[in-house]
This record gives sequence, C-alpha cells and structure tokens, in this order.
Amino acid sequence: MKMPRASTVVATVFGIGYFEYAPGTVMSAIALPLAILIALFGGGAMGILSSAIIVLVIGILASADHVRETGRQDPSEVVIDELAGQWLASSFAMLSFGGLLPADRLSLPAFALSFVLFRLFDIWKPWPVGWADKNLKGGIGVMTDDAIAGLMAGVLVALARYFFSI
Repeated sequence: MKMPRASTVVATVFGIGYFEYAPGTVMSAIALPLAILIALFGGGAMGILSSAIIVLVIGILASADHVRETGRQDPSEVVIDELAGQWLASSFAMLSFGGLLPADRLSLPAFALSFVLFRLFDIWKPWPVGWADKNLKGGIGVMTDDAIAGLMAGVLVALARYFFSI
C-alpha cells in the first residue's frame, strides 16, 4: 500500500476530504466546535483568527502540492480551505463594537450564524468569491475563495452581533 503524500494528508485534513457526501460541509461542521475550543482555551477571537491565518498559509502550500500532484484545480477532497474559511468567519463571532476590539464573549448563535453564512457563500460563490474561484490557480486559488467567503460571512456575523445583540 502506497503511503499518501504529507501534503495530501494536510490538504484533506487527515482524510476528512474523502467523506462521500458534502466533505466541505463536514469539514466546516468539525471546524466550528474546534473554533469554540480555541476561543475558550486559546485566546478568544484573536486565537481563532491567528489559527485561521496559520491554516491558510499551510493550506496554500499543501494545496499547491496536491494540485500539482493530481493535476486538478481545486479538488473536492481538499478541505483545508473550509477549515481556514470557517475559522475566519468564526473569529468574528466574538467581536464587540465598543471600539471594534475583541470582546471574547462566547455567543453560540453567532457561531451558528458564521457556519450558515460561510457555507452559503462557499457554495453560492457570490462576487468576489466566484471571481477568486474562477481566476486564481494553484494553492492560492484553492484557499482564497474560501478565505473571502469566510471574511464576508464574518462581517455579516459582526453586523448581526451589533444590530441584533446576538
């Protein structure tokens, strides 16, 4: 049996990307409680944001190698992009607007909204998500559309926290 490449293990997040049905949604669903754990034990909103940025950089490298190896742009088994995007969206779930600084107040409705909005934008691909998906290639292309979707979802979550006190 051939051992998988390290980049494949990372890009598929230890094989989660090989789930038969909706691997991206499965990864986002797994990412959400991990984000909450990071928030509780790893530095709140900034801990989640820092983790997302680290995963984004690692994802660019791992995805680039996996894309080169498979010859396919944005293979469906690559789900590290969903991990990074969901964490970006989730980092906004703890923001407060008393000076736009992290409040580190856990809001489960805000985390749930970050999941719904991120999945919506990742699947629907409104501009600029769709533009990035079509025009960027390699590891940057794999990761950027999900990062943009996560940021868009995050901004809406932050606005919902501000206007509706969720």
